Amino acid sequence: MTPKNTICLWYDGDALEAATFYSKTFPDSSLGKIYRAPGDYPAGKQGDILMVEFTVAGVPCIGLNGGPGVAHSQAFSFQIATDDQTETDRLWDAVVNNGGQEVACGWCKDKWGISWQITPRALLEGISDPDPAAAKRVFETMMDMVKIDIAAIDAARRG
Repeated sequence: MTPKNTICLWYDGDALEAATFYSKTFPDSSLGKIYRAPGDYPAGKQGDILMVEFTVAGVPCIGLNGGPGVAHSQAFSFQIATDDQTETDRLWDAVVNNGGQEVACGWCKDKWGISWQITPRALLEGISDPDPAAAKRVFETMMDMVKIDIAAIDAARRG
């Protein structure tokens, strides 16, 4: 059954590669149906992969092979909550070491230009601490990070 709301991401012919990477990398992710073009279109020929259904961390998505000229931006990102440093490192390293790039404050981009926030739950708990001074220390510590270091976040929260 097709979900009522699905995120559609634009790719330049490599939607299947991206969807396969996401389904192997992120928990609760999977590769779904592949749609082939029934006729020629501006970015491809009849029989080419037109769309790929996939799920990322439980969120239904479609990868559309729409062709060149449409760039992704940080205005859209996947935020993936992690439970510990091992999970944070594994997901971060998977994205960055597969042709991606580090950004800042827990953000990185994959090789297709999709932005990811690899966000430890400890960070979210820290910046929402009921003690405003603790929350500020956590926030200021995060602002100096690229990949989030949970031990440093916890230390900042304790003061």
